[in-house]
Amino acid sequence: MPSSLTDRSPKLDRERLVRDLVPPPRFDAERFSTYRPDPAEPSQSAAVERLEAYAASLGAARGGTGLFGRRKKRPQAGRGIYLDGGFGVGKTHLLASLWHEADGPKSFGTFVEYTNLVGALGFAQTVEALSGHTLVCIDEFELDDPGDTVLMATLLARLTEAGVSLAATSNTLPDALGEGRFAAEDFLREIQALASRFDVLTVDGPDYRHRDTVDSPPPLTEDEVRAAGQREGAVLDHFVDVTRHLSTVHPSRYRTLLDGVSAIAWTHVRPVTDQAVALRLVVLADRLYDADIPVFASGQPLGQVFSEEMLAGGYRKKYYRAISRLTALARGDDR
Repeated sequence: MPSSLTDRSPKLDRERLVRDLVPPPRFDAERFSTYRPDPAEPSQSAAVERLEAYAASLGAARGGTGLFGRRKKRPQAGRGIYLDGGFGVGKTHLLASLWHEADGPKSFGTFVEYTNLVGALGFAQTVEALSGHTLVCIDEFELDDPGDTVLMATLLARLTEAGVSLAATSNTLPDALGEGRFAAEDFLREIQALASRFDVLTVDGPDYRHRDTVDSPPPLTEDEVRAAGQREGAVLDHFVDVTRHLSTVHPSRYRTLLDGVSAIAWTHVRPVTDQAVALRLVVLADRLYDADIPVFASGQPLGQVFSEEMLAGGYRKKYYRAISRLTALARGDDR
């Protein structure tokens, strides 16, 4: 009988949350030299040059070398660089390349992973864990609620005061974070404080995952999906069962949820209409993409996995990113 994702209930591992703050396996071998700038988009080549210079400016590691090491003397305040651009222009590739190039203790994670880290360790211990680093990379920076805004504004302030340099990617300019999600004007001070810590570097271009294929691949038959679910390490589930199960697992554990999974097989895919369910699915899609796990699906096309109402709302950028990634995994796209 095939395995099921819904049979998995991983436990929280605080030490692993810190240990896993490295680029995902998909980007293990990626460097600036492997990034292929689009000749029609000069901002891409300019981004590589700017980030190479930024990496060189970070210098050697300073202070303690342990996980919670502290520097011996107070350094100058850190600065940040913020990669703004659309989906699939290679921002994560560039961020991972910067991480690989930079010297010293460093961390790499998505925005959600850092907020989950605070939830697991507590604020003070998170600051302690990261303040000895030369560089903190934050992928997919976005503000979903007022609590995230205050939390990240305070965390990044503490880290830059400790001399930590920052790098982030996002589909939204820093001063527009939170728009359409909550009363962002009520948190303008925090948003402006966040924006002031970054120099913005725009990366233009089309989504490389859709350069040759605009539409999502056609759904497989149920028999084809079940056959894929019989592969060694694969998990086979009804799509609705998966979305329900995700509500029982904290998003910080989604990476662990996928440990050892070689393929995802979903039957009866249908549009998600509930926002909480949709946002959990976005996190799962990110972790699937990080681990480069192929997706086999029947039912509605994966390009229609979020309802039209969802795609017109304040979280549409997250949903379109998830669609881009899920369809790439379903097509078996190269990096």
